[in-house]
Amino acid sequence: MYRLHGFCQSGNTFKVAFLLRALGQSWEPVFVDFMEGVTRTGPWRAQTNEMGEAPVLEDGTRRLTQSGVILGYLAKKHGAYDGATEDDRLEVLRWLFFDNHKFTSYFATYRFMKAFGPAAPDPAVMAWLRARMDAAFAIVDKHLATREWMVGGVATIADFSLSGYLFYPLEESGYEVAGRYPHIEAWLARLRGLPGWASPYDVLPGERLLPKW
Repeated sequence: MYRLHGFCQSGNTFKVAFLLRALGQSWEPVFVDFMEGVTRTGPWRAQTNEMGEAPVLEDGTRRLTQSGVILGYLAKKHGAYDGATEDDRLEVLRWLFFDNHKFTSYFATYRFMKAFGPAAPDPAVMAWLRARMDAAFAIVDKHLATREWMVGGVATIADFSLSGYLFYPLEESGYEVAGRYPHIEAWLARLRGLPGWASPYDVLPGERLLPKW
């Protein structure tokens, strides 16, 4: 059985949990108390992940970190959601890099600062992040205008990766997708129809927290 270290506020952990459920795989959640700083401690980094990040996936004696790596590993191992052709697989990888560097990176940072940060966020920083988010979301929305999924004719791990943080309550980010990005909105509805989809707060361990700011 897989063991997935993470917590319910982590969209990166949810990406992996969603894929495991879609694949019909058994897995055990392992709570990571990120909000209380456990990932910044020396023992946790020495024993679990030197990078101080979740998720971490255990598959027997193998331990993997970074959601993109984990998604790729699971898709290849189980022969699903990895792209139908070599060209598709390269395209999946291209979107994974875009997601990690821009799409999720900006959005997840913005959401964390607004909802869970230790102090009220700097308006100038938030405005900069929001402009970067607008640009990244516009790219994805345009891409989805002519297709149902990010790559090819079926869902792939590119879809799981890009969507992971978008299933959280609007009040956590204050960033409206519905209406602004109609193709992303329709794509999210299709993803909710995949096997195993459920809300992150119903799937992952930890306590739901109210937004701070």
